[in-house]
Amino acid sequence: MTNETIFDNIKHFDENGVEYWFARELQSVLQYAKWENFHKVIKTAMIACKISQHDVSDHFAEVRKMVEIGSGAKRSQIDYKLTRYACYLIVMNGDPRKEVIAQGQTYFAVKTRQQELAELYEQLNEDEKRLFIRGDIRQKNMLLAEAAHRAGIITQREYAVFQDAGYRGLYDGMTARDIAEHKGLADGEEILDHMGSEELAANLFRITQTEAKMRRDGADTPAKANATHYEVGKAVRETIAGLGGTMPEDLPTPDKSIQQLEIDTKKKLKK
Repeated sequence: MTNETIFDNIKHFDENGVEYWFARELQSVLQYAKWENFHKVIKTAMIACKISQHDVSDHFAEVRKMVEIGSGAKRSQIDYKLTRYACYLIVMNGDPRKEVIAQGQTYFAVKTRQQELAELYEQLNEDEKRLFIRGDIRQKNMLLAEAAHRAGIITQREYAVFQDAGYRGLYDGMTARDIAEHKGLADGEEILDHMGSEELAANLFRITQTEAKMRRDGADTPAKANATHYEVGKAVRETIAGLGGTMPEDLPTPDKSIQQLEIDTKKKLKK
């Protein structure tokens, strides 16, 4: 069972779709036999939360449950509804000798960072979102190129065919050249530099999921790699359609390219 599965299996959602964990269930996963010992870790995590100037009650909501103690009798038992941040503080203060604690530290640190990035992203304007996603695509395309190379795609021409396979899946048969013409771009202009944030996000999903699927399925020939890229591109398109979204080729082309935005940003920084 992976780190993610272990902690996802005990994750709950409230009526607003907000995730939370119960301390008693986390205790079991983190392999604390006695509640008294785990409660000490929770108390330490609460102190850390307070020092970080967060409201403890927002992250460690105390709840009471009635549990059976035999012969039909019940008693009240303390528990906590924990936010992701609370769980992060708990595993950071847990027994470092436990392997599952290290797994929890990785899981909640990554999830917390992802949430921070998501919140930061929502504060960006359209141009800033374009620059953010385009930078991410540059990094992820390097991983995709490595996966393609492992599959036997060596020459520039072979890689162009591989890239076109993904575009054809996502853009209903359109190649990179077709997309460039559709956008009215000149020869040599990179189509990814002339996409809005929504179109870029669709392509980022295509890229990351293709690389992951190739690695997962062991795509080891150019034919398999091309087929995978097309399949993933088409799946992304179908997802957009299923959500009632705008097809990528129908999204508007921004007035400024990524290069122009980068120049503008540098000028602002100099001022």
